[in-house]
Order: sequence, then C-alpha cells, then structure tokens
Amino acid sequence: MSQRVEAVHTPVLLRESMEYLSIQPDGIYVDCTGGGGGHSKEILSRLDNGKLFIFDRDEDACERLYGLFGTDRRVTIINDNFANIEKHNLPLLNGLCADFGISNFHIMDVKRGFSFRSDAYLDMRMDKKTELTAYDVVNDFSQETISNIITKYGEDPFAKKIAFNIVKHRNINKIKTTKELADIISAAIPKKFHKVGIHPATKTFQAIRIFVNKELESIESLLKSIENIMNRSGRVVFISFHSLEDRLVKDFLSYYSKLCVCPPGHPICTCGKKQIFKILTKKPVTPSKDELVRNPLSRSAKLRAGERL
Repeated sequence: MSQRVEAVHTPVLLRESMEYLSIQPDGIYVDCTGGGGGHSKEILSRLDNGKLFIFDRDEDACERLYGLFGTDRRVTIINDNFANIEKHNLPLLNGLCADFGISNFHIMDVKRGFSFRSDAYLDMRMDKKTELTAYDVVNDFSQETISNIITKYGEDPFAKKIAFNIVKHRNINKIKTTKELADIISAAIPKKFHKVGIHPATKTFQAIRIFVNKELESIESLLKSIENIMNRSGRVVFISFHSLEDRLVKDFLSYYSKLCVCPPGHPICTCGKKQIFKILTKKPVTPSKDELVRNPLSRSAKLRAGERL
C-alpha cells in the first residue's frame, strides 16, 4: 500500500463535460479514468436509476473510489485499464468520459516517482502490477532508444543531448531517483532555453511516463472499441492534455464522422464506409478564464466530443 498523501485532484472542464454528455437519468455511463472521482461525482448527481461504471488501472485510485462511491448501488468500480473495456461486456453505453490527464494524487505521492518536484525512486507506473519502470528505461535502454522515446512522446528538440547525458551519467552510477534524472536533463539543455515557470525536465518526464504506461496505445485501444460499446445517440467526451493524445482523438472522430474515405477525385464511392459518429465540437473546447485562474494545471486541456449515430 502506498503512503497516503493529502492531495486534491480538481476535475478539468467539468461543466463542459457534463453539457456534452447530456446525462439521461436512467442511462448507462462510463468514467474511464476514475482518479479522484470528480467527473464520476457529477455524473452520479444527474442519475436516478442509471448505472455508472468507473475504470482505473491504479489500485490506490480504486481504493479511494470505493471510499467515495462503494456503497452506491448504481456504481461498479473496475480496477483495469480502460483499453480493456470491451472485455468486460458492459451494456451498451449512453455516455463515456475519459480524462487522459495524470492525477494530482500521482504527482503528490512521492513513492510513485512521477514528479521531479520531490526526490523519489524512478517508478512512474500507474499500475504497480506491471514490470517496466522509469528506472529500467533510464538505466537499461540504449541511448538511441531513449532519444527516440523523448522525441516521440515528449517532442523535445534536445532529445539526443538528453539521452547522451543520461547514458554518460549512468555509466558512472545508476540513476535511481527523480531528482538525479531531473538534474541530468537540466544540465543537457543550454540555460538560454530554460523557460521561466517550466522545468527543463518536463517533456522528458512526460515522455518516459507515457512510454512506461503505454498511454497512447491504451487510448488507441479505447477509440477502436467505441463504435462497439456505444448505444445509438450515446455521447463520448475526451479530455486531452498534450498534442499526441489530442491528435489521436481528433483523427478518430474525423474518420468515423466521414461518409466516404475514397481517394479525392474518385468518381464513384467504393469504400462502403458508413458514418458512425457526429462531431459535436468543431474545435476543441478549452478551459475558461475563470477555470484557468482556479486551476492553472488545466491550461493545456482540450475537450472533444462526439455522438454515436
């Protein structure tokens, strides 16, 4: 059991999420990322005899969710990755919400090793039952692979320099803690490129976390399942926090909202594609000025929504 921490996770774009979900009192809903229970609480407040399934791959999060909702007969808490949602054979859904951001509980729990703000063992696993840790990536992977991970998942232009510096230091001593890694990354980036208010290690920590937890693969699996698990007129709401997540959601909604995917100029449609979703957000919805003041961590959030046809 990990150390308990005093932390509050403020749900992002909460009002907007509920508006797009358009909750039916007797509907069936899924919160794919239970976390601190913020979105789940709002969904439940709008349900009468409806049902809410809450997913979270983190055992600690599920324990917290049981404390919040465990006595509510409308709620089923599932300790699993939302990527596996089809395997649970749920009833067809009237709504699904997925907030892909990392929970503040993860950041504040020093034993989890997600943050460079405190010194902790390099872990970063959302599901502690999985084997691969950030320590393994940093100390065992090749310099080229580390550079590729930082480039792909962190989009950091200094990826090669950072990977080189990591390997140089680990050849002397294994890199064991978040502070050690953060200092090594900072030293690899010229000081003139250190941005005020943004730690130089931010993108690399993000990249390693995404890789360790297979976050993008999980999102892809969820998106591929959506057409099979949603009821007609069922609504989906996705909240992303960086461009890679948002691009996946945007491309998914774009593809499934098209009537035809034949090459341009093709005289007759032969693809046989059907329109499965209607896009409800022409542009991504971003936090209001008031929300940014209340919760600065929401600044990169983007919400996209669609409706099953």
